Amino acid sequence: MKVLTRWLRHYLPALTVTDRQLADDLTLRGIAVEGVHPLGEGNGHLFEMDITTNRVDAMNHYGIAREAATIYNLPLEPLHPRLPIGTLVDEPFSVRIDPSAKGLCGRFTAQVLRNVSIAPSTGQVAEFFTLLGQKQISNAVDASNFVLLGMGHPTHAFDLDKIEGAIVVRLAHKGEKLRLLDGTERTLEPDDLVVADEKKALALAGVMGGWDSMITPETKNILVEAAWFDPATVRRSSRRHLLHTDASHRFERGADFNAAPLANALVSQLILQAGGSIEGELVDIVDPEIAQCTASRAPIELSVAQVQRHLGTTLDPQGITSEIVSRFLTSLGCELVLHGIDLYQVKLPSWRLDLEREIDLVEEIARVYGYNRFANTLPTALPVTDSPWATAQIAVRRRLLELGFSEAVSSTFASRQDADLFYGNAAGKCRTVEMENPLSEEASLLRPSLVPGMATMLAHNLNRDVREARLFEQGEVFTGTSAPDAGFITEVHEAPQLSLGITTAAAPESRLYPAADAPIFELKGAIESLVSIFAPPGGQQALTFTTTGTPAWLEPGRSAVALLDNQPLASFGELVASERDKRKLRQPVYLAQLDLRLLYDLPLRRATSHDLSRYQAVERDFSFVLPDSVQFHTIAASIDALAIPELQSRRPVEIWRDAKKHPGVYSLLLRTVFQSHDRTLRDEEMTTWSTRIIEAITAAGGTLRG
Repeated sequence: MKVLTRWLRHYLPALTVTDRQLADDLTLRGIAVEGVHPLGEGNGHLFEMDITTNRVDAMNHYGIAREAATIYNLPLEPLHPRLPIGTLVDEPFSVRIDPSAKGLCGRFTAQVLRNVSIAPSTGQVAEFFTLLGQKQISNAVDASNFVLLGMGHPTHAFDLDKIEGAIVVRLAHKGEKLRLLDGTERTLEPDDLVVADEKKALALAGVMGGWDSMITPETKNILVEAAWFDPATVRRSSRRHLLHTDASHRFERGADFNAAPLANALVSQLILQAGGSIEGELVDIVDPEIAQCTASRAPIELSVAQVQRHLGTTLDPQGITSEIVSRFLTSLGCELVLHGIDLYQVKLPSWRLDLEREIDLVEEIARVYGYNRFANTLPTALPVTDSPWATAQIAVRRRLLELGFSEAVSSTFASRQDADLFYGNAAGKCRTVEMENPLSEEASLLRPSLVPGMATMLAHNLNRDVREARLFEQGEVFTGTSAPDAGFITEVHEAPQLSLGITTAAAPESRLYPAADAPIFELKGAIESLVSIFAPPGGQQALTFTTTGTPAWLEPGRSAVALLDNQPLASFGELVASERDKRKLRQPVYLAQLDLRLLYDLPLRRATSHDLSRYQAVERDFSFVLPDSVQFHTIAASIDALAIPELQSRRPVEIWRDAKKHPGVYSLLLRTVFQSHDRTLRDEEMTTWSTRIIEAITAAGGTLRG
């Protein structure tokens, strides 16, 4: 925006600082002056300014002058147009708001001027426009533009003799044509707001006037209009027709509802300087509902103590804080009523739509005072406390990265459909936390599970032909608790959760399980590895697995539940086929969900080391036939219960099944490794230990193969 310093000084005759000092002071108070250009002796400077979109009140010379008056504590010249008394008429000019435009035109003012003289602009208008580089058209059109640049409210001048009947503000008819001042013809839509007469549209409301009613050198009678149009409606028409004008720029951001009569009078005064007269009184049509909304803006309570607390300063070495607050806000147009010692009731000016809360007023006080005047002090450091789970979270993340997983982050929100599948109806009174104003149905509640987000991320990778992915996510999940007989959530609970996801196009072959089951066992191994980094206070925790009680989102027969000391720790397996089809996944997806609270309640296992043995290790393999009901963790527990110090490891090497010849059983090749740190093992010891292992597995239901 271009601003003339001569124009500013017209509103601030007591301003004595230099133009460059003024530019610096405005910039330091948030009214950015990006360029200062001298205009020659006696003409001051031209400011190139960048006004933020929320400060529509400062998008004009008078608004900038108001800011300068506040900074320097100077009086601001009031805008008082002096108009002659209008001639009496039997019937005032007729203006009406069509029911279709209810709520879209809050105020419409109209003033009839008779016997005007259309000529080039002279005097101050011509001088200021020349310095600004503003195109001059005629005194009537220039008057409207001058008021827009001067006090910020858009107006328009119609050739009264080209208006047929009354002025009607209405919505356009579908397919209605309107030729605008730029010479282009526009086809209007039913939600375009227009200013029309009884037969045709005259202007696209808030955007641009029409060709058929424009001012020409032959114009003798003028209708001056100043109105308030709905910002969203103006914005929609402006975007649709690709018309960004000075008027639409201001209406879109919220014009001053109370400024229309003043703007109309200022334009009329300028036009009448070349001759003519006023006919009748100003027609002022007001939508009572919008006027009530504007008038009923609640005053804001402002405590001087709160100002000091937020800003960390008393603003003045003498501590005259109450007077400073009062002076700053009064200069900005606020009306203050003091209640008690330091509590103000602040009534906001109609042109400051950006002020809504106490903190907005605190910001205004700091801005006007000058950010550069605050002392450079370092903030007081508060003690930093980590989350009680921070160390455990880092350990889990490190272990999963070591296992080849990549960390991912999903949305905190979930859909009702996903919550019902992946969380279900929890026992007791826990339930999902719904958003009061959700952005969409897909984000209508806080996530009760990380699994839907993991499934979505794997689908995202597959859709981009990334067929090998191993992802994990640590995050909070949310559930709510309601009070007895309450129909709403009274408390929201957060809990740490971990989700794992695997999708692969070619699983590795194994002697322990079919290739198709490899991702399931990889998830199982990841769970076992995570548990191993924690150390229970009472000794080794019991991690067991069962295929019963798996959730509905996992495929039956291809999923399992991990139990830590008989408490559900994790569910893992293949995503159920119906959900895979719904998400259009091109290959199987394997998921795991872990309740990290069970692990985070345990201390981390300390890293230990021991010397390597100098003595040779001895391997012994055993081949057993076992019922399908006997799982390997049962075998491992039976062997561990023997407490053989020299037993270094026991692991399955191969599992073989033949459902036709030997239904209900499987063959297990078990490999054990024995080693001592102080001697060479003897055959007699190996025989004894082997016998004990065979007896333990036989007791568990196994049979040694001959």
